[in-house]
Amino acid sequence: MSNKEKLAFKKANYLIMLAGVAVLTIGFFIMTLDKEDYGFGFLGITLGPIVVMIGFIIEFFAIFYKSKK
Repeated sequence: MSNKEKLAFKKANYLIMLAGVAVLTIGFFIMTLDKEDYGFGFLGITLGPIVVMIGFIIEFFAIFYKSKK
């Protein structure tokens, strides 16, 4: 077996992980845009956390993704 076959993740896994990190970053950025006191507006309480949760789901999927090859 070559060294490449022993790696846990393939290129697709890393690309999906990168997309997940981007979504996480966008979610946290959305939470900072809230102008209400202590972030208690729609962006800080609802939209931002939903986007962050989607980012974590993408990361979870990236870890368990198995290519069909």
